[in-house]
Amino acid sequence: MQKLENRLLTVIHDFFLIYLPSQRKSSPHTVKAYQTAVEQLMDYASGQKECRITAVTFDMLDKNLVSGFLDDLEQRGCSVSTRNHKLKSIRALFAYAAMMDISLARYYKELEKIPWKRETESAGIEFLSEAEMKVLLAQPDTATKKGIRDLLLMIMLYDTGARIQELLNLRICDIQFSKSPTVKVLGKGSKYRFIPVMPKTMEHIRKYMKLYHPGEGNYANAFLFYTDRKGVRAPMSDDNVRKMLRHYADSARASCPSMPTNLHPHHFRHSRAMHLYQHGMDLALVSQWLGHANLETTLIYAHADTEMKRKAIEKASAGICEIDAGESNPDTLDDDTLKRLYGLR
Repeated sequence: MQKLENRLLTVIHDFFLIYLPSQRKSSPHTVKAYQTAVEQLMDYASGQKECRITAVTFDMLDKNLVSGFLDDLEQRGCSVSTRNHKLKSIRALFAYAAMMDISLARYYKELEKIPWKRETESAGIEFLSEAEMKVLLAQPDTATKKGIRDLLLMIMLYDTGARIQELLNLRICDIQFSKSPTVKVLGKGSKYRFIPVMPKTMEHIRKYMKLYHPGEGNYANAFLFYTDRKGVRAPMSDDNVRKMLRHYADSARASCPSMPTNLHPHHFRHSRAMHLYQHGMDLALVSQWLGHANLETTLIYAHADTEMKRKAIEKASAGICEIDAGESNPDTLDDDTLKRLYGLR
């Protein structure tokens, strides 16, 4: 029997059958999504180069071919979100290849030149880059009481990914002050969900509480955010928040010209979802984080609890297992068998 000699196929085999399930502990859904993307790319390359998938090499999968593959997907009706997911999957494969063999790093660097497409280009969904978000969050003057409130509101919009009304309806008693802090929000369909809150955000909450809710315990029923007119508290309105965000966006634009001119609360929600997704969180978990009810990606998953969501953000990489890939003669196998052999099915 002839050993697996195609470098690309060997990497694909180890990526799908060893690295993702054993080292990354990726869910079956994630593995399947990555497999589909790479299988489609290999089929596209095979067609473009008029060869079998066993003859496709790293050199063939250059920036132009992968860009052509992504363009072809969009021409066939795929959304920008799907296009970005395919690119993410392909980049993950090439990043693994570079990690295993430094001589393959140049191929990964080539794919890094292919940009993400923003949702605004097709679906009308706008989001801020992580750099833009940092500039925006630096705008409130935290030497003032109002600045401390405004910063917390923006941080919580981003950190929780909550809808603006979900956040404005939040009461102090909805916050779990513990070693694993969460907030309980009431979403669409009158369904509650628990969202993990990061430690830094809890520091901002405690600082805010001392100023805006002095003497009130952690189980108080008061709204977390409010306005004060002549000593009378009133719930903060959506309009209040929108005006505040436009003000900070205008000031941020001086150092960040790409800041949207029509910044609104949902920018934070979309930005959080995109950043979680780009950092490796499963789409199913992102959907549950946001309280979506009907996304196709959630249908095959059981309910994920709060700690699973937290771990999806905080998990760190471990070492890579090494096992014998076995032997085979690819020239005698059909394409379907080859795809199963190399972990594409």
